[in-house]
Amino acid sequence: MIDIVSDILGAIGGSASFITSFIQAQGYAALIFLMTLEGIGFPVPSEIVIPAAGFFAAKGVLDIWLAFLVILVGNTIGMVIDYAIGYYLEKGVVYKHLKLFHVKQESLDAFDGWFKRNGSFAVFVSRMLPEVRALMSFPAGFAKMDLKKFLFWSVLGSAIWDGLLLLFGYYVISTSNFILLSVGIAAFMIILYLIMRMAMKRIKGKGK
Repeated sequence: MIDIVSDILGAIGGSASFITSFIQAQGYAALIFLMTLEGIGFPVPSEIVIPAAGFFAAKGVLDIWLAFLVILVGNTIGMVIDYAIGYYLEKGVVYKHLKLFHVKQESLDAFDGWFKRNGSFAVFVSRMLPEVRALMSFPAGFAKMDLKKFLFWSVLGSAIWDGLLLLFGYYVISTSNFILLSVGIAAFMIILYLIMRMAMKRIKGKGK
């Protein structure tokens, strides 16, 4: 029991070694737990969790399709929790307790404004941006966004991001080929750059 608690605390702290050992030991339960926390806004890096799952899938420890489904479900649970908090509680109440979600008010204000300008697009793109994936759920809840629309765009964006990271871990990290690893990292960074550039272009266009 003590070992499990230590793994959980280490995972929440963002330690790559704790995260990988936690996933290896607890399998799908670790994935859904970690990705739910990440979806809520806790500092659990999907950039470590999901590629690690892909790596273990390549080694036969996990099934890649089941891992993808579990990761996506965990993401969705976390996002719906934040959406519900924003939907049913006043903004002032949420702002008062932001420290519980490890979110700064300045960051949430920025995303609130982005949501008001971009709506569904903001929800979709935010799910593919590191460190800010969970922030959009609160503004969507504040705005009483239709739940079906929120889930559609959130799951679509998350599926793309989760899938890319999972495949990165499965095909790239699991190989010892340095050239393939380098090309894979470069390709991933280019995709991330293009997503962020598209988001910034859309924001600037809406802000005019």
